Amino acid sequence: MIVVSDMMGTLTTGSPFLGLVDWVKHNQSKWQANLTMASIMPSYLLAKNGFIDWQLWGQKLMVDSLGYIKNADEEKLKSVSEWVVEHDLWKKRREDVIERLVKHREGGAQVYIASSVVEPFIEPFARRIGAQVSGTPVEIKDGRVQMVGQLIASEKKIEQILNRLGVKRVDFAYGDTMLDVPLLEHADHPVAVYPDAKLKQVALEKGWEIIGDTPKYG
Repeated sequence: MIVVSDMMGTLTTGSPFLGLVDWVKHNQSKWQANLTMASIMPSYLLAKNGFIDWQLWGQKLMVDSLGYIKNADEEKLKSVSEWVVEHDLWKKRREDVIERLVKHREGGAQVYIASSVVEPFIEPFARRIGAQVSGTPVEIKDGRVQMVGQLIASEKKIEQILNRLGVKRVDFAYGDTMLDVPLLEHADHPVAVYPDAKLKQVALEKGWEIIGDTPKYG
């Protein structure tokens, strides 16, 4: 059995961006962290009030924030990733959904976290539940962390899993927004997790399982 879950909003209500800024505050520069938080407030208000897409805004913040890590190497990136998960993503985990994934794994399933989040930030989270990782790859060049290729989002998430495993469908899939519809449509048992309003409507129309109430962003 193959089980695939989105990460952000589905397994955690945390933020890779906020986790990284917290690392900067405690390990690099409190001034830089405070300046960063002040600089995003205009766009945060636009996203919170629906003038720009909340999900795409969050993805851009994550990608841009990779540049905050100064003089990066593999060990530092690993340390940052552990901090992001321990101090943010894992603290804000959705225990009900994670419990289901753990039960799938204990029942013999292959469990994957498929996310647009950069893979180093997924790995410590996935390790805690015994899942495998499929995210946006990164590389380190001249002391800077940067993406390799495009962000693995929307249909790219399920395409990467299907190509890796050589299958056409999966058994269970979990997602929370309309960006996860391609993932959910390729599962025999799709589950909308704390879905946004648009995904909830699709799930109701298609008879998909729904876990949790629609969240309020911001």
